[in-house]
Amino acid sequence: MKITRVETHLHRSDFTYGAGASSGGGNLRLARIDTLLVRVETENGLHGWGEGFGFTLAQTTQDAVDRLIGPACLGQDARDIAGIGRMLARRFHNFGRNGPVSFGISAIDIALWDIAGKAAGVPLHVLLGNGRRAQVPAYASLLRYGVAEDVARNAAEARRRGYHEIKLHEVDLDCIRAARAAAGDLPLMLDINCAWDGVAPALEFCAAVRGMNIGWVEEPLWPPEDFSDFAAVRAEAGVPIAAGENLGGAEDFARLFAAGAVDVAQPSATKHGGVSGLLRVAALAEAAGVRMVPHSPYFGPGLLATLHVLAAADQPAPIEIYFADLATPVFPALVAKDGKVAVPSGPGLGMEPSL
Repeated sequence: MKITRVETHLHRSDFTYGAGASSGGGNLRLARIDTLLVRVETENGLHGWGEGFGFTLAQTTQDAVDRLIGPACLGQDARDIAGIGRMLARRFHNFGRNGPVSFGISAIDIALWDIAGKAAGVPLHVLLGNGRRAQVPAYASLLRYGVAEDVARNAAEARRRGYHEIKLHEVDLDCIRAARAAAGDLPLMLDINCAWDGVAPALEFCAAVRGMNIGWVEEPLWPPEDFSDFAAVRAEAGVPIAAGENLGGAEDFARLFAAGAVDVAQPSATKHGGVSGLLRVAALAEAAGVRMVPHSPYFGPGLLATLHVLAAADQPAPIEIYFADLATPVFPALVAKDGKVAVPSGPGLGMEPSL
């Protein structure tokens, strides 16, 4: 089943904020979201969709797929997902082990798993593990607002929409306290986006939020590869520590676990090797006794692939849903209802993107 075509599509949509915000979209102050879709077609007419990270980097990842990765896939057997992944990783490793090339390779992997499910005539989660779940719990991943009133309003809206867990991207304690008051007794996760350069300020922050029903404190330190400092924070934080979205793949996660640096691992399907990457990290996490909750604040096939992996996983875990509505969604039917997302029942990923 040879690959005959690899095409990219840049899906662009304005954000619409269900609860409103006075200060833009997240750390990058986005007014819109770019989603890189990658379509892989085979000689027998089957096709699959993938997604490579992402956001303001989407066009750079698109260029990597168009000029490097896509041409290298032509003529390859689409059934050999692992072999194609190894070939691409080795051929292009001198361009970096984390970045647009790796993100593009992740997109190809997701598309090939979509094809595999379609070829077998079953949903991806059934192909992966007999489809343990028809629904996956979701948590609302709020953008960074930086204004206590906006944080409170969006936290209250997330609760109203039925989410049972909420993640903030705030560092300011007043904003976190505002969310705590608005969210009632719902657990809060706190993504710090690598704000601090040392152990001391991270521990000071953890002490300040301890006792506020915190699910985890995510990536408190810069750089994200400083596993010894992460381990030092984890040892004294008094709250769970999460990390992983900015690492370079399964090898980095193995070192993260060996250092005893995290309670929660967060691989990304669109960064760390697609479905295959999530499965590798899941096996490492299980062996290390670490909980895996993937990073997935995106809207395309990467989110769908993550949903299927979680639906098939031995241990239940929630899926991250970016708390920002799109004017033109990639998958209009892919929405959280009452804090859960239904897993598509069609073959492969189970949905076709709205281009």
